[in-house]
Amino acid sequence: MTQIKIFDTTLRDGEQSPGVNLNQLEKLEIAKQLERLNVDVMEAGFPASSQGDFNAVEKIAQTITKSTVTALARANKNDIDQAWEAIKEAKKPRIHVFIATSPIHMKDKLKKTPEEVIDIAVEMVKYAKEKCSDVEWSAEDASRSDLPFLATIIEKVIAAGATVVNLPDTVGYTTPKEYGEMFKYVKENVPNINQVDLSTHCHDDLGMAVANTIAGIQNGATQVEGTINGIGERAGNVALEELAVGLEIRKDFYPFKTQLVLKEIKRTSDMISKLTGMIVPGNKAVVGRNAFAHESGIHQDGVLKNTQTYEIITPELVGVQSNNLVLGKHSGRHAFKDRITQLGFTLSEEKISEAFKSFKQLTDRKKEVTDDDLFVLLMDIQTDVSHRKQYQLHSFQVHYDSAHSPTATVTLETPSQKIVTGEKSGAGSVEALYHTIESLIEEKVQLTDFTLSSIGKGKDALAEVHVHLNVNEQSVSGRGTAQDVLEAATHAFLNAVNRIFIKKKVD
Repeated sequence: MTQIKIFDTTLRDGEQSPGVNLNQLEKLEIAKQLERLNVDVMEAGFPASSQGDFNAVEKIAQTITKSTVTALARANKNDIDQAWEAIKEAKKPRIHVFIATSPIHMKDKLKKTPEEVIDIAVEMVKYAKEKCSDVEWSAEDASRSDLPFLATIIEKVIAAGATVVNLPDTVGYTTPKEYGEMFKYVKENVPNINQVDLSTHCHDDLGMAVANTIAGIQNGATQVEGTINGIGERAGNVALEELAVGLEIRKDFYPFKTQLVLKEIKRTSDMISKLTGMIVPGNKAVVGRNAFAHESGIHQDGVLKNTQTYEIITPELVGVQSNNLVLGKHSGRHAFKDRITQLGFTLSEEKISEAFKSFKQLTDRKKEVTDDDLFVLLMDIQTDVSHRKQYQLHSFQVHYDSAHSPTATVTLETPSQKIVTGEKSGAGSVEALYHTIESLIEEKVQLTDFTLSSIGKGKDALAEVHVHLNVNEQSVSGRGTAQDVLEAATHAFLNAVNRIFIKKKVD
C-alpha cells in the first residue's frame, strides 16, 4: 500500500468560501482538531493577505506539534517574508509558493512571457529555500498548462530546492483521464521528479474533484490537497473525508492508504460546519445526516438482516455513534469533565466551570443531553469572545396585536455600555426582531442569508441559526444556539455584527 500524504487547506482555501470569516480563536480550534484527525500538512493561511491572517497563522504555528504547518505566498519576496515570519516557530514549517503556468494566466493575468515566469519561479523558490528547508511550489492552473513547458519549469524549481511540486486543477476544468495523463507525463519527462512529493489540488466545479484526485495518485502523486466537507472557492475543493473513506472501503481495488484517524471525521466535519456556517447537505457522502439513514422499507429490511446489504460504511468508522445519550440533570461535575475529555476538548478550569453551568441550565429544560448538544455547548464556550463583544443582549420579547402582526421589543448594551431599548414590527417574528436590533445599533446592516437547523432530534432539540450579513459593507457570518428559535436567531444576528469588532481586536 502506497502512503498518501494529506494536505489540508480548510483554513486557507476553505476560508476563501464566500461569507466565511473565521477569527483567530476559531481557526486555532479547527487546527487542533485537524491535528487530532492526523493530517500530514495543514495550510494555516495566507499571511500576506491581512494582519489578522498573519496572527492566526503565527498562533497555529506556535501551537501545532505533529502536523507540518505551511503558509501560502505568491512568488514575491514580501509574501515569502511574511509567510516565514508567521510559521518560523512551527515544529515542522513549510513555505508554499505559487505562480501561474497556463498560457491564459501568464498572458492575461501575469502579463509575463513563459521565460519570465520560469525565472521568477526559480528565483523565489531559491529565496524561500534560504529561509525554510521545506518548500512547496505550485503551478497555478497546471491542468490548462502546456505539458512541455510544465515539465521544464518543474525540473528547474526542483533544482532550485523545491521539496513538493503541486499541480492544481485550479478551475475544476479537467477530467480524470486528462489529469492522470498530466501526472504520468511529468513523471516520465522530468528527470529529477523523484526528488519531490508530487501533489494534487482539485476543485469541484464539474463535480469530478474526487475522481480527478484518485487519477492523480494512480499516476504518481504522493500528496493530495483538499478540505473537510469540500468547502472552498466556487464549488469547493476535493472533500478529504470522501477521498480517505473511499480509499479505505475500496482498499481491495486501490493500493493507497492515508494516516487519517477516520473516527475523527464526523467531529471535524461538524466543527467546521458550525464555525464556518456552511451547512453540510443531508445527502452529502460520508458525513451527511442521511449517509446512514434508510427510508425505503426494502432497504430497512435488508439492513436489519445484514447491514452490508445497503450500508457499505459503518457509522462508527467515521465517528458516528449509534447511541450517544450520556448525561442528564443528575450528572455531576466529574462525569461532565470526563465527557469533555472524551469529546477531545481541552478547557481551562474557568472554562469548565462556565461550561458546566451552561450544561446544568440546559438540563433544566432538556431531559437528556446528547453528545451533539455537548459539542455545540463546548464549541460556544471554547471559541467565546464575549468579554470582547460590543453589543450584549439583555432581553427581548415578541408580541402580536389583534391583526396578528408581530412586534419585537429588544434591550441591548451598546459599545459605550449604554442600555438602549427599541420596538419595531415586521412581517414575521424574526424580521421584527432584526428590524428592532438594526434600529438600536450604529452599524449599517443587510441580511443576505438565514439558515435554521436543529441539533439532535425531538421537540426539545436545540435550534441553531446561521446568518450572513453585510455589516458596514463587510461580509460576515454569525451563529446562535438556543432551545428557543427566536433566541437563537437573535444571538446569531448579534454574533455577526460583533464580528466586526472581534476581527479588529482578536485578529
